[in-house]
Amino acid sequence: MIVAFPVMEDHGLESAVHDHFGSARYFVLADTIDNTVTTHINPDQEHRHGQCQPLLALGVKGAEAVVVGGIGRGALSKLTAGGIKAFRGVEGTVLENLDLIRGGHLPEFEPNQTCTGHSAAGGCAH
Repeated sequence: MIVAFPVMEDHGLESAVHDHFGSARYFVLADTIDNTVTTHINPDQEHRHGQCQPLLALGVKGAEAVVVGGIGRGALSKLTAGGIKAFRGVEGTVLENLDLIRGGHLPEFEPNQTCTGHSAAGGCAH
């Protein structure tokens, strides 16, 4: 399975998993079958709030799952419609979250767990 991890800085498996799917600068893609790791720039990171195009962001890289700290309902719906599962990551590195998803310890996002907007100070309203 190819798992995408949104990150702000590319440090491979040591990258910190980002809190927001759409605004991540990069996606670290980990293939759990052949144990390869690649990093790709998010071509959709400059979208307007609420206009995230997650399948464009991931590109045609074959991702089957996403692990992220937070995600909007629209992005979650588009991923799901595209056959990509979204898992709620924990604070930490790609490697830590990769180990958790391999062990079946990360829950899938439900629509009622999504980001509902941002405050004037930039905080997320989960």
